[in-house]
Amino acid sequence: MRLIVGLGNPGRAYAATRHNVGVMALEQAATRWNIVLRERGPARRGQGKFDRVDVMLVQPLTWMNQNGPVVYDLLTELGLTFDDLIVIHDDLDLPVGRLRLKRSGGSGGHNGIRSIQAALASQTFSRLKIGIGRPVPGEETADYVLSPFYPEERPIIAHTLTHAVMALELYLSEGLDQAMNRFNNLDEQEGAN
Repeated sequence: MRLIVGLGNPGRAYAATRHNVGVMALEQAATRWNIVLRERGPARRGQGKFDRVDVMLVQPLTWMNQNGPVVYDLLTELGLTFDDLIVIHDDLDLPVGRLRLKRSGGSGGHNGIRSIQAALASQTFSRLKIGIGRPVPGEETADYVLSPFYPEERPIIAHTLTHAVMALELYLSEGLDQAMNRFNNLDEQEGAN
């Protein structure tokens, strides 16, 4: 089984913000794979299959900087290892529409990843990063990540979410290396065409 976690903040007010692209991708995967997400304890979750691989899709319902314990508890409950985990999250250092899969690494200043690393006492888990770009000079980072995408960015991010699900599918069917080779070099403008 693979545990796929989409990061974001809970509540309708945050649903369409940049910080919630991990949840957006998770929901798109759930729709495409016919998996129903239901609230259960501190997370929305649903179980199903893709290409004969059992998957558990999870959105923690805690604040971004407190989701580590939810992920740790689910890994323990399901008897999974860090190798079975992939986390989908936003990334300020990537342009809007860019995807980057990674096997491990630091938090890059992302509070959700930092929380998971602290709870697991490890940096060794896979991530699917979705680029949200940087704020304009003078705009606070916290305000930027909690704002919606600009109108001109919406078609790009819509295609990016489709590519994110395709990257997850390749990860599940052929492994992380194949998904990295295919999607880490995909130009963000390819998603807009």
